[in-house]
Amino acid sequence: MSQRGRFITFEGGEGAGKSTQLRLLTTCLLESGHDVRVTREPGGSPGAEDIRKLLVEGEPERWTPLAETLLFLAARADHVARIIEPALAGGAWVLCDRFADSTVVYQGAGRGLGVGSVRSLQRHVGDVRPDLTFILDIDPRDGLMRTHKRGAAENRFEKFDGGFHARLRESFLQIAREEPDRCIVVDAGRAQDVVAEEIWSHVKARFA
Repeated sequence: MSQRGRFITFEGGEGAGKSTQLRLLTTCLLESGHDVRVTREPGGSPGAEDIRKLLVEGEPERWTPLAETLLFLAARADHVARIIEPALAGGAWVLCDRFADSTVVYQGAGRGLGVGSVRSLQRHVGDVRPDLTFILDIDPRDGLMRTHKRGAAENRFEKFDGGFHARLRESFLQIAREEPDRCIVVDAGRAQDVVAEEIWSHVKARFA
């Protein structure tokens, strides 16, 4: 039987560079001979991608915090069952752009549903725990400037006010303080090649 794969997630506020760093790490792992699966949340599976459009497009108050959270969890249940678990069982390294931490932060702290309430709801979705999580930390104002330059249609969460984004940052850092064995905070305000080099050094050290 093949050895179970590794599960690495990328977290952070808007414009932190998660997708870019995930792509750069994927290249390093592929060049090192690993089987790598890249995915994202919300989304990843066909059904979850359908739900994604409901969540990341439109106006900020499109959903109540509870309805929003339940949509995220429905997407994750399908994503984990159809994509993540089969890939890990087959020995692949799974790299995911956002995962459960984002739900705790965005819906629990940002939207005010409560971190404890979101964590309680998430227990019903499964207990897949990342082996390593990179929290890309950036000043929310700088991150939002990056996203505004992109001009993407998936900008619902970017439209929330400054207090919302400040709560996100603090909540991500709080998770890192609570789980230092899993989470590594990376200064994402630097040049992307510098950030990528630091991330790759952590992966090599952790999984040597």
